[in-house]
Amino acid sequence: MVIKVYIASSTGSIAVKKHQQAVVGFLESNRIIFQEVDIAMLEEQRLWMYRNIPQDKQPERGNPLPPQIFNEDRYCGDYEDFFQSKENNTVFTFLGLSSQTSVTSSRAQQTRAVSQQTTRLELPYGRTTAVPEDSSQERSSQNRSSTVFPPRPFDTHPGLGG
Repeated sequence: MVIKVYIASSTGSIAVKKHQQAVVGFLESNRIIFQEVDIAMLEEQRLWMYRNIPQDKQPERGNPLPPQIFNEDRYCGDYEDFFQSKENNTVFTFLGLSSQTSVTSSRAQQTRAVSQQTTRLELPYGRTTAVPEDSSQERSSQNRSSTVFPPRPFDTHPGLGG
């Protein structure tokens, strides 16, 4: 079971950023294996998230805001639900996990592919993220390219007689 946290990397809302950081920080500090899915980069995943949030959790206007939390395909809740479970000390139940030991089991769970169009990148602290295939190739080619330096100024200065 992999916990999926649907986030938006490019949001103008400070509240959304803080909520995302709170969820991710909690999961990291408790060594819970999870995957961040960036709905700003992955249109298909964003639409999947919208379709799989229960009707009673849909806002009256607009779309649900991140972070949204799933255990595989099972909807766990949004930030408010997460916060309540944290306050009640029931986070593992909220996430659908039997105990803390079951979530730190094998690293193999962490390397499962998200979908055919995405690539998983491993991040520090056991985090992973899904990125579109083409952008991961673009990033890796950028990392391999050599640094281009501006042309050097004249080796000698005309006023120094060189």
